[in-house]
Amino acid sequence: MLLPPTFGLHMTRAADFTVLSVEVWSTCLVVNIHVKSAAGRTVPEIAIEDHWGTLYTFRDSASLGSRNLQVFTPSVPPGTRSLTIRSTDDADARLVVTFAVPLMRDAEDVDQVPMSHPSRLRRPA
Repeated sequence: MLLPPTFGLHMTRAADFTVLSVEVWSTCLVVNIHVKSAAGRTVPEIAIEDHWGTLYTFRDSASLGSRNLQVFTPSVPPGTRSLTIRSTDDADARLVVTFAVPLMRDAEDVDQVPMSHPSRLRRPA
């Protein structure tokens, strides 16, 4: 899911950053962040929560230049409608962005779709 360039813009004392995209995989979530560093800190601290109230666990981070990828587990369960990303750099967990999660197909459902159908290319969404 690509987010509009200013949709996930957030500024803290530690860093200014923009959430560029969130990848929903069958085993995890990957948040792609563009960071404009301040005070020598390059990795923003974020938390992810779904509309059920599930908090996702931070597992790993990788940085390359101004990009930072953060991996969270588990993946979203079926029926998840939205995800919220909060900045935890400050004392208060402040909202960065909330967005809708596209409907995801079960693996068995996708196997029933003809190979030529465009939805075969969207697993997971």
